[in-house]
Amino acid sequence: MDEEYPDQGAGDETISAERAVVSLPPTGDRRVDEVVAGLIRLPGRPAGEHVSVLEEVHGRLRDILGELNDDAAKGQP
Repeated sequence: MDEEYPDQGAGDETISAERAVVSLPPTGDRRVDEVVAGLIRLPGRPAGEHVSVLEEVHGRLRDILGELNDDAAKGQP
């Protein structure tokens, strides 16, 4: 509850993580889209498991960025 808006309950501020992930626009890179789609595993999992999912997604995105950097250094588009 918020003192400024006493009629608002905590449930009003909740957003569906699944809906947020599903509604993301494509990035233009199939690999990135597939990795980001993995975030849909978060809803329903205990908060303690979120860290491992987020670390996996982050690691895979870093790998993709590294590949893009290597391609750029080689002069490949």
